[in-house]
Amino acid sequence: MTARRIVLLVNGPNLNTLGTREPALYGSTTLPQLVSALESEAAAAEPPIEIRHCQSNHEGALLDFLHEHGGVASGVILNGGALTHSSYALRDAITAIATPMIEVHLTNIHARETFRHTSVTAPVAVGQIAGLGVAGYSFALEWFRRQFGAEGTSQE
Repeated sequence: MTARRIVLLVNGPNLNTLGTREPALYGSTTLPQLVSALESEAAAAEPPIEIRHCQSNHEGALLDFLHEHGGVASGVILNGGALTHSSYALRDAITAIATPMIEVHLTNIHARETFRHTSVTAPVAVGQIAGLGVAGYSFALEWFRRQFGAEGTSQE
């Protein structure tokens, strides 16, 4: 029997407005569309991967989600939104669960305003994907799929 592979998909403030918030910058894909597409990709993986998603405009809700599910997750895909640049609490939650995390940004944060250039969560990530739009989420999931194939097990 193969162990379950669980990836947490964590989206921070304002990501609930995808598809309507500055579509020239962030694209026209809505958050429900993005989550549905990623869940379909995960379900098609062999063996399948379970996606557990949380989006909140409240930092504490994201922390609670990570604390609740981090112990059984094999990976985290995080787009912390603006919290990426300021939340040491989010960084600490990632390190506390000791689960590999990939940081995803829809835009190239390094080509934008100076305050976006620094990520407090990137130093505790296994990698960062920036500027590739919603495809960045798929690339992160693919990395985890390959890791699971190499390791053969998850924590649950």
